Amino acid sequence: MGIKSINNRADHRLSVVLTLLSGGAALLLALIVLFLVTEAWPFLMSSWRDGASLGLFQSQGWYPLEGKFGMLPMILASLAVTLGAIVVALPIGLASAIFLEFYAVAHIARVFRLLLNVLAGIPSVVFGLWGLTRLVPLITQWQPPGASLLAALLVLSLMILPTITLTSTSALASVPKDLLAGSVALGLRRKTQILHIMLPAARSGITGGALLATARALGETMAVLMVAGNVVQIPTGLFEPVRVLTANIALEMAYAMDDHRASLFTSGLLLTLLVWFLSWGAHRVNRHRREAGHHG
Repeated sequence: MGIKSINNRADHRLSVVLTLLSGGAALLLALIVLFLVTEAWPFLMSSWRDGASLGLFQSQGWYPLEGKFGMLPMILASLAVTLGAIVVALPIGLASAIFLEFYAVAHIARVFRLLLNVLAGIPSVVFGLWGLTRLVPLITQWQPPGASLLAALLVLSLMILPTITLTSTSALASVPKDLLAGSVALGLRRKTQILHIMLPAARSGITGGALLATARALGETMAVLMVAGNVVQIPTGLFEPVRVLTANIALEMAYAMDDHRASLFTSGLLLTLLVWFLSWGAHRVNRHRREAGHHG
């Protein structure tokens, strides 16, 4: 409903206030992106003039004192940690959502949802502390040095598990009830109802939740910094220490200057664009789900 179509004066004032606040949020996001572009611009231009713009994505190494700013090892490490976390968390989160929606009795479902909400609100540094003091020593006994790609993806999978579970539960709950009623009328078993009717119908919502969880995993800093080992190298195995882009910014920004500082802003701009792309994908998926539900 547009502002002009609202006659009630109080509703009109509320609509104006909400419009201004929404515009302010959009303006704030635009200013953050503009700030990143401005700070990264000198490095991008100098790389372009030197013909080394593609060097950012090559494995020439990250040696700021020598003027080498190859980000490929950290880009690959970020993607590996994120992909690994999704591979671990997605099946567990989906199974938890199915349990919540179809199998859990009411009071157990309430307690489980409460636990998921608490898990989602725990600060990332707490996950990092747990990983550093419990998970890393455990992996060290198996395969030193412990602080590794495996530790990082396991901690991240625990952090994004509530997002995947809660969004998948919401997607399953939003499936039209007549689909479930029809399958019950046909005498289908519960397993068949879930696997062949409910999950395909909720596919768009589940995919959107997974994309949002991917965006969170890609942007996580503190927990990964504490357990990943922070060695700049292309990941070749689960037990190798790695450094992701976010951790690199946190570790080096305090003393970086000139091109080194601008290169860190460039990696921040790259991360922002990746998260923006994932959010856009989640928005497209959710819009497709709403349109399918409307036409259905």
